[in-house]
Amino acid sequence: MGSPTTGPDLDLTSFEDSQAVDLVNRWLAVKQAVDAISNHTKTAYQNDLLDFLRFLTLYDGAQLSATRLKNLTIRDIRAWMADLRQDATPRSVARKLSSVKSFYRWFGKHANFEPTAVLSARAPKFNAKLPRPLTETTAKAVVETVEVQHDTPWVAARDVAVVTLLYGCGLRISEALSLKGKDLPIKDSLRILGKGNKERFVPVIPAAREAVNTYLDLMPFETSHDSVIFRGVRGGPLSPRIIQKTLQSTRLQLGLPATATPHALRHSFATHLLSAGGDLRAIQELLGHASLSTTQAYTGVDADRLMSVYNKTHPKAR
Repeated sequence: MGSPTTGPDLDLTSFEDSQAVDLVNRWLAVKQAVDAISNHTKTAYQNDLLDFLRFLTLYDGAQLSATRLKNLTIRDIRAWMADLRQDATPRSVARKLSSVKSFYRWFGKHANFEPTAVLSARAPKFNAKLPRPLTETTAKAVVETVEVQHDTPWVAARDVAVVTLLYGCGLRISEALSLKGKDLPIKDSLRILGKGNKERFVPVIPAAREAVNTYLDLMPFETSHDSVIFRGVRGGPLSPRIIQKTLQSTRLQLGLPATATPHALRHSFATHLLSAGGDLRAIQELLGHASLSTTQAYTGVDADRLMSVYNKTHPKAR
């Protein structure tokens, strides 16, 4: 048979009213309430599950009932993954399978059955994509060059402040742009609400504090307790895309590769701290990572380097 996802458009009238979609919506509500997933993560999960349900409908024309989902076979899963591999990368297929497995773990407990066919499916192998931090010299050059990308002084100061927070404090761009008037004045540390509403405190270097204060002195809009600090030229919340475009202009001017993104500055923060002797656990806390392995990959640390640090510092190893 042909690829189910490349056939005629699915009639969504019955699809959206199906038991299966209702189950997915209930699962998403649980994920948001219990795991505090972000709206972005919720949308990603939703898209993955709805695409999976569309495949099942086009694959065999069966009604999307709870019974249909409970009776899923390994053959169904393999057909779905084979269809995905026609257009998606192994990494994307693995992510979508992870979403479906997460749903089925909840569904299995909810409906009292063992979703063995789904949970036993193996994700395709792929090479983990390690981040590419900038060198210390390059990171400093980026911060300095950002300022000349705009002729309007307060806009230039704004972008310098944001970029300095990314590199100087290791913030995600969404975290920097979420800072509000209640976070002012910027002191020695910032309370950050990261992914999954996990709270952490990050130290603020003087350069970042000064950059934010310079921006606030020049910014033409009033800042209230609940309004965001960083504004667009018309006064609305600053879009991450604006900072991304500014970094794009900056890297073109400096002759840097496309990997020199706002997120690369956060990678650089972690890597440079570690190179200066920072503790991996402490860096994990500063970044807000749930897993140390995430921080290890984030900083490009390999097993040999970890063993070298261990052998030099552990009392029993000396």
